[in-house]
Amino acid sequence: MFTERSTDGDPAGRDPAGGDPAGGDPAFGDTGTGTGTEAGAGTGTEAEPVQEGTAPRRAPGRRRSRTVLVGAAFVVVTAVAVVGALGLGGGTETPAAPPRAGSAVAVTRTTLVERTKVEGTLGYGAEIPLPVKATGTVTWLPEAGTTAERGDTLLRVDDRPVVLLYGTLPMYRELGMAAGPTTAPEPGVPNPPASGGAGGKGSGANGDTNTGKGSGTGTGGGTETGGDSGTGTAPPPAAPPAATSPQPLRGMDVLQFESNLAALGYEGFTVDERFTSGTERAVKRWQKALGLPETGRIALGDVVYASGRVRLGQAGVRLGAAAGDNALTYTGTTRKVVVDATAQEASWAVRGTDVTVGLPDGRPVRGEVASVGRRATSPEGDGGGSGGPPTVPVTITVPDQRALGRLESGPVTVEYVGRKRERVLAVPVAALVALAEGGHGLETEDGRFVTARTGLFADGMVEVSGPALREGLKVRIPQ
Repeated sequence: MFTERSTDGDPAGRDPAGGDPAGGDPAFGDTGTGTGTEAGAGTGTEAEPVQEGTAPRRAPGRRRSRTVLVGAAFVVVTAVAVVGALGLGGGTETPAAPPRAGSAVAVTRTTLVERTKVEGTLGYGAEIPLPVKATGTVTWLPEAGTTAERGDTLLRVDDRPVVLLYGTLPMYRELGMAAGPTTAPEPGVPNPPASGGAGGKGSGANGDTNTGKGSGTGTGGGTETGGDSGTGTAPPPAAPPAATSPQPLRGMDVLQFESNLAALGYEGFTVDERFTSGTERAVKRWQKALGLPETGRIALGDVVYASGRVRLGQAGVRLGAAAGDNALTYTGTTRKVVVDATAQEASWAVRGTDVTVGLPDGRPVRGEVASVGRRATSPEGDGGGSGGPPTVPVTITVPDQRALGRLESGPVTVEYVGRKRERVLAVPVAALVALAEGGHGLETEDGRFVTARTGLFADGMVEVSGPALREGLKVRIPQ
């Protein structure tokens, strides 16, 4: 049974609750039209009757249903996420995370060489005192840095030149012709007869004349005849010593000196171990050229021997001072590098080892280890404390002196080869990744991490090894 809607107070016939009889109430599904007071008078479907005096019901539970559905979806999504995070997905494998960004490189097989750089000093080496044995007053000195060779004057003492000659044997004695031994009469040989000897006449004490082979002073008054001499009272005169002649001086120092004299262009003698008259004449000609008295003898302080050309250093005395062993210092003329290497790290310093010398302008030149000191010393100024480890001097020669240009001294770097590993697997150092469990690893292109044991580091590469590593394997360099 339908219930009529009240139209009291609404001449237009509108529903006080907001309904519209002309168009029907959408809440009830009315679609009919009409002007009467009975609902459903139009062509629409009949709606459920509404109790009189009550407000019409709104859409049944739509808003509430919508809220319940949203909450249920949120619960489902959260549960799926939790299950996935706990790995309870029913045995389904979770795909690997995408690899990190970065360039890929291949594991290569190569030879790694460890190179180490140390500091050195370019120069002519340590200055050594010249063995000057001349005595007197220093009257002339050369400038520091002057180069002297065979026959040059090193300095002047009492205005006499001290000349450089080449050799290893020092001057230790005067050179010249040696005096010959004095000849003495042999035992048992009678002295030669004096004046008035055989067949001569002697004067007697009484003025008588004695005749015979000998002479003597007679004691009688008559003349004595016969072969025997009378009894004399005056001793015969002593025989004069035999004449002496100079003898050649012998020795290796003579050979060394004559070799230099011949190299200076003097001739007329044989280069051997004998200082002869021919050597003496050549010495006189040399002395004349030097402005010295032509004695033919070489005094102890006239020459100084060195192994070759020298570069003169700072003088140890001033003009007017007495000459001595420290009057002048020298070095060789070849530039070299000296490295003060620690005793613990000097294993690379082996005679003949090739090194690379870096000049101040950046140019590299080839060097070679020439010698290694045998005595370790503390750093200068350390005072023997623990400020630095002891060092040994390592001398490095540069075969191509022209490559050094005009540079005579200054700081340089010396690069030498330490360890060497041939045909090992290697990757760039930047490809190493620190693993959470410790050690290092490499990241492959598919995002996996493999363990890598490290070896020698050299030139930005590192030696690696491990069961999963092989030549050609692509690994990533993380960005």
